[in-house]
Amino acid sequence: MGSLKYLYFSLCFLIYCANVAIILTLCLERSLHQPMYVFICCLSFNSLRGAAGFFPRFLPDLLSNTHFISRPSCFVQIFVLYMYATSEMAILSIMAYDRFVAVCQPLRHRSKMTFRTVLRLIVLAELYPAFICSCCISLTIRLPLCGIKVQRFFCTTWPLVRLSCMDTGVNNIAGLLAMVATIFIPLLFVLYSYLWILLVSRRSSHELRGKALQTCLTHIVTCVNYSVCFVGELLLNRLGDDESVSLSLEFLIIPPIVNLLVYRLKLPQIRTVVFRSFYGVLKSHEQAVKRPKEHRTEPDSGSPLPPRLASFAGSSEKRRIPSHDVLSVGCRESSSSPKVTPWVD
Repeated sequence: MGSLKYLYFSLCFLIYCANVAIILTLCLERSLHQPMYVFICCLSFNSLRGAAGFFPRFLPDLLSNTHFISRPSCFVQIFVLYMYATSEMAILSIMAYDRFVAVCQPLRHRSKMTFRTVLRLIVLAELYPAFICSCCISLTIRLPLCGIKVQRFFCTTWPLVRLSCMDTGVNNIAGLLAMVATIFIPLLFVLYSYLWILLVSRRSSHELRGKALQTCLTHIVTCVNYSVCFVGELLLNRLGDDESVSLSLEFLIIPPIVNLLVYRLKLPQIRTVVFRSFYGVLKSHEQAVKRPKEHRTEPDSGSPLPPRLASFAGSSEKRRIPSHDVLSVGCRESSSSPKVTPWVD
């Protein structure tokens, strides 16, 4: 793993910078204040949460020969990573519902997906996983441990349960129920929603069918990618041996990068705004470099000036000329860009 430390540092930097840039773009660009882009912003925030729960502990371990973590820190990491895993599927199910209403009930989409409704769905996507994760972790905290060696790169409940000295039947049942409630039920809802979307699109015209498939294809790719990675993580967690531990990193690295490529750069609306902002920053920097420095010329004290020019020179001396230019970095909305109706309740 030491030979790959530069790769992991680069991936961490990419995930943090790209998701922060996308969040700022979606928050500052008024034309993207729509339900679908709000949910994409939530996905970016959730990717940052997953990276914050894994990389700050993993990267120092790459540079150290001893890998120890305290018991409280281990449970904090479990909570953050489980919140990332369960909230990701909850947000994907909400996005599936939004696409279902937009394609199957287009005339009622604006009245259903209001700002208040979107806010309630986002709060539900946070509170529901937090409650279930808290219940599972509370059952694990009470267990006494008979060992200290965990064959993982990050803390999870199942390796800790296997180190326990007492009966863990309650933990096994609670883990299965939590898995069904947070992963498989939302996944079935996502599959049901997209199945109905495909059936409705099949009866529509060729143009409407193409637009519906183009809109939902990115969501389906993201959902399938995350589901495969998460199921693989569950199988490795339950059945994997010590030699397959490194494969568990796919669950925390591949989905954020795929989401970044599919949602943030593939959608033309987000891609256009990001590139326009980046071009505006570069253009402002070039103007600042090429702009000549302004030098203030002092009038000759020996030659008298006319009254009007003397008063003007006196007033200019009172004005302070800044030593450097303060540039306002940003991009203006062009007059040719379409006007977006404000998203109100």
